[in-house]
Amino acid sequence: MKPSKVKLKAPKPKARPRPSRDRDTGSSPPSAARPSEDAQRIALCAAEAGLDKKAGAVEIIDVLGKVDYADYLVLMTGQSDRHVAAIAEAVDAALSKKGFDAISVEGLPSGNWVLIDFVDVVVHVFQESTRSLYDLDGLWMDARRVPVPSGVS
Repeated sequence: MKPSKVKLKAPKPKARPRPSRDRDTGSSPPSAARPSEDAQRIALCAAEAGLDKKAGAVEIIDVLGKVDYADYLVLMTGQSDRHVAAIAEAVDAALSKKGFDAISVEGLPSGNWVLIDFVDVVVHVFQESTRSLYDLDGLWMDARRVPVPSGVS
């Protein structure tokens, strides 16, 4: 009698844990969800770091309740692949200094579009042509914009 071969299945990748949106009473509906306390600070710090590196067209978009993967999107534009990479590295470093480490950074080698994932905040650093092509600004035109700090040194 031949022993049967058992096929092993590769484990499925685990989804990253999302904090519960029912923070106060445990009974608030999703439409009444509020961003985490740190999410807005992360978004503002990312915008400030981008502006310090001369990023253009910086926008903070509130997507809470519209998507389940983030509370805010931060969009900004660099003038070249090196500029995009410098902006992305500055954002990552500034937030790391404040104790917020990215769980993923995608696109750094090419520098056309770098995505930095801070769980509740996703930062997109684009070259102008790539930003126009994907038009995330237009996709989220109905979402609330958070004022970007203008007095950044």
